[in-house]
Amino acid sequence: MRFTGTDSYVATEDLMVAVNAAITLERPLLVKGEPGTGKTVLAVEIARALNKPLLSWHVKSTTKAQQGLYEYDAVSRLRDSQLGEAKVHDIGNYIVRGKLWEAFDAPTPPVLLIDEIDKADIEFPNDLLLELDRMEFHVYETRQTIKAAKRPIVIITSNNEKELPDAFLRRCFFHYIRFPDRATMEQIVEVHYPGLKAALLREALNLFYDLRDVPGLKKKPSTSELLDWIKLLMIEDIDPETLRVKDARKLIPPLCGALLKNEQDVHTLERLAFLAKREGR
Repeated sequence: MRFTGTDSYVATEDLMVAVNAAITLERPLLVKGEPGTGKTVLAVEIARALNKPLLSWHVKSTTKAQQGLYEYDAVSRLRDSQLGEAKVHDIGNYIVRGKLWEAFDAPTPPVLLIDEIDKADIEFPNDLLLELDRMEFHVYETRQTIKAAKRPIVIITSNNEKELPDAFLRRCFFHYIRFPDRATMEQIVEVHYPGLKAALLREALNLFYDLRDVPGLKKKPSTSELLDWIKLLMIEDIDPETLRVKDARKLIPPLCGALLKNEQDVHTLERLAFLAKREGR
């Protein structure tokens, strides 16, 4: 059972090594990288490649670790007791399973995605230490222990918004997805848009990487944004010559809303174009 990428996901050699090492060690794979570099999609593609079900737990700022295990719905039980419902005598009827419980109890060990773990409170990773290490937890209301018969493949993503605790990091296999170089990016574009005109691809990538090198950008355009932009270029039938940035006064690319996501970056390019114009370049 080895991951070698899929027909829709270009995995670099070091990424494949990391995924397979985490599976062999039975450790969660902690994946970091710039937004838009395919961290979340990786879990989807691993599940597809290894023919396993996928369970996704998308973490928010308000998410608590307990929600991944289970929640006791005391409000529903109180309401049912007031209505005289018979099921109120079985507290198990009011235990709501979380994603970890579903993963531990699945007949086929799934791929469990814990997405953007750094969005939650700083204690969130610590609260999952034992559960992810031992692959079991106790349900106090029903006095039962939930234990995985076989470990699921756990993929954890982080955008580096917060530092993760050392104790948590020790239990993970870590991989940082580097931003794709030009050759890898060409493969990625080919997967999504096979047969794209060579001239359009060349000029689009030239402009894209030039844009990422502009100093002072608050948010550099990512892989997913490049793919959106190329799709628009194809639909609008943009001439590749239009994308050639030989004149610094024309730094802002056509359909730039697919690449630039805030007004500060647009203003940065406008200022650079204005300065270039004044200098007569």
